[in-house]
Amino acid sequence: MSEFFSLFIKAALVENMPLTLFLGLCTFLALSRRPGTAVGLGIAVTAVMAVTVPLNQLLYNAILAPGALRWAGFPDIDLSYLSLIVFIGVIAATVQLIEMLLDRFFPAIYAAFGVFLPLLTVQCAILAGSLFMVERRFDFTDSIAYGMGSGAGFAVAVIMLSAIRTRLAYADLPAGLRGLGITFILAGMMSLGFSSFAQMVTQ
Repeated sequence: MSEFFSLFIKAALVENMPLTLFLGLCTFLALSRRPGTAVGLGIAVTAVMAVTVPLNQLLYNAILAPGALRWAGFPDIDLSYLSLIVFIGVIAATVQLIEMLLDRFFPAIYAAFGVFLPLLTVQCAILAGSLFMVERRFDFTDSIAYGMGSGAGFAVAVIMLSAIRTRLAYADLPAGLRGLGITFILAGMMSLGFSSFAQMVTQ
């Protein structure tokens, strides 16, 4: 259990997708203007990553990995070159399924979150979670912890940035820093803060 929690914290803070690995910055910057949108985006990213990373782990190790089809009598088959296509397909199907479930059973949540749910299909941070899972050879339990941690880290980062941007709406900023100018500066400062977690781990 301690290893599960340790990997969760590492994925959320030490290897934070937008602030440490600089992945998913497009939606991170664009949808952090309002706290409500940021919370919805964070929940959606967490849900999609928590589902797709373990699911892709099962598909990779059961079908795509070298020698994975030994159970079917094909020990020499290597389908790992199809990983990218399969992972993207799983992510797209998961996003579509979540969108349909929200629309059917939770219409209020769908009305708030459904606007940007389709954007998650092409979110590089979500795909990176599955690719890192393969590179680091996570088992199924580790992939659950990593998927949940990566999504939670993205949610924390985008909600924090949204809260700061909301307060700065009342600040008298120079004209050149208004909008994305100050947002890039904030993201850089937050990135420096999150990088301190990596230094704490290495001590």
